Amino acid sequence: MALRARALYDFRSENPGEISLREHEVLSLCSEQDIEGWLEGVNSRGDRGLFPASYVQVIRAPAAEPPPPARYANVPVGGFEPLPPPAAFKPAAQQPPPEPFPPPPAGYPFPPYGGSYQPSQGSDDDWDDDWDDSSTVADEPGALGSSYPDYEAAGGGASGRYRLSTRSEPSLGPRGAGHPPGHPHPPGGGGAAKSSATVSRNLNRFSTFVKSGGEAFVLGEASGFVKDGDKLCVVLGPRGPEWQENPYPFQCSIEDPTKQTKFKGMKSYIAYKLVPSHTGQQVHRRYKHFDWLYGRLAEKFPVISVPHLPEKQATGRFEEDFISKRRKGLAWWMDHMCSHPVLAQCDAFQHFLTCPSTDEKAWKQGKRKAEKDEMVGANFFLTISVPTGPGASLDLQEVESQVDGFKAFTKKMDESALQLTHTANEFARKQVTGFKKEYQKVGHSFKCLSQAFELDQQAFSAGLNQAIAFTAEAYDAIGDLFADQPRQDLDPVMDLLALYQGHLANFPDIIHVQKGALTKVKESKRHVEEGKMELQKAEGIQERCNIISFATLAEINHFHKIRVRDFKSQMQHFLQQQILFFQKVTQKLEEALHKYDSV
Repeated sequence: MALRARALYDFRSENPGEISLREHEVLSLCSEQDIEGWLEGVNSRGDRGLFPASYVQVIRAPAAEPPPPARYANVPVGGFEPLPPPAAFKPAAQQPPPEPFPPPPAGYPFPPYGGSYQPSQGSDDDWDDDWDDSSTVADEPGALGSSYPDYEAAGGGASGRYRLSTRSEPSLGPRGAGHPPGHPHPPGGGGAAKSSATVSRNLNRFSTFVKSGGEAFVLGEASGFVKDGDKLCVVLGPRGPEWQENPYPFQCSIEDPTKQTKFKGMKSYIAYKLVPSHTGQQVHRRYKHFDWLYGRLAEKFPVISVPHLPEKQATGRFEEDFISKRRKGLAWWMDHMCSHPVLAQCDAFQHFLTCPSTDEKAWKQGKRKAEKDEMVGANFFLTISVPTGPGASLDLQEVESQVDGFKAFTKKMDESALQLTHTANEFARKQVTGFKKEYQKVGHSFKCLSQAFELDQQAFSAGLNQAIAFTAEAYDAIGDLFADQPRQDLDPVMDLLALYQGHLANFPDIIHVQKGALTKVKESKRHVEEGKMELQKAEGIQERCNIISFATLAEINHFHKIRVRDFKSQMQHFLQQQILFFQKVTQKLEEALHKYDSV
């Protein structure tokens, strides 16, 4: 007897390895055993692949030939890594939409959030055993687990801590017999209650919206204790939502990069002196310390643009030019960190700035505390406090329009920044090589002319010879001025552009989180209109989407505010340096001109 099945609902494949089904279609099965809710078989058109087990009913009927061998028969159920499921199911028009596919099993190897970040490699400031021991977050008791705790009533915590939860009792609705938990369920259900419909999960479990915890938060699965110090407040300012300003603003200088050694000279590294203005106490940090901090912040704050660090370099790390360039890049990075109302007050950043360089024990304790922070992922969004009351609600259509406008803005700014970087780099190269060479070539030609005139021993021509020789020296000096000028004006502009290109690379993920939340709101509203979801449940989803929207708009406003400040200052500096440069050139030419007055 061949294994066969009849399709109960339409299913459209949208990923490689899947096949489409038509209602009432008969399929040949490769195996009756489903793998994480999927079966493998051949449809009536001869296509072979995977389809949801809950969309078919297994039947037994004679067949002319044995079923094809199952390619996945030897894969254990617990270890199966499913193909990326389709973006959306499209059941028959007369059927209600199916319930969502579950996420991959616990322990599924998700890549870290913000895939652009990679921890420091051995090619640049290796990790040392005395700084980073072998313990991990998973080894520590009380570390954040893979699932959120069940809903508990607020209160009961320590003073200054509040139990917040978005979790609600799941409405299971009618389940068909023989569907174990975690498997896909068929559409419909016959006599389902209004609350049986749920907002589906994203089938792409590797999207930023999912990995950041935004989806779990919007769907009401976040629960945790929020301390007063962890609250991130969004307020309504003249330009809309803004992060609440840091009540104790400060700056931090980065000075005196010095080469140091350890292990009796076997290990060399560059240490930078940091002097925060709010403590006045200097500390020394290596690049790997900056790199660790960046990794923690990028993971913790999915809706905040953490500035990128200057690029790593495998060779030439101790060359003077590279050290100077890196220090300037770190100075820009530090300025943006201190200027951000949220990042500046983060515990991990304050530990980085204030922990004494010589206290390894205190450093490791603060490091482990940051790595065990439970307010990450979906729980991070619990820490965001947004305006309430009349006039504080957001119009989602207006929010969507603002975010779309900012998305177009960042795309255009990124293209312009790339173009200006290329142009400035090419112009600087010409000044250092071409312009210097050409001006010095002119100077050399004047010098040759003066040497020729010196063959005339007449006394009345001596003054002219000296004036022409001085003109040659002036042009030679102007060539040197051109070669040195990019350090004064173009290089700072390119350093700023590099920092902002990092910000612009961050915003697609930030926007994706907000867009994902908005999609869930639209889906919940559709369920309410169709009578499949209670209004209260949909309002909860919209309220949590508002929190993400408030935070996104606050970050956008902060970006624009700091952008205007930075580019105003940098363009003023650029033009001032250009004026000084041409004044120096003019001065050299005027000095040469005055030499002819006495001829």
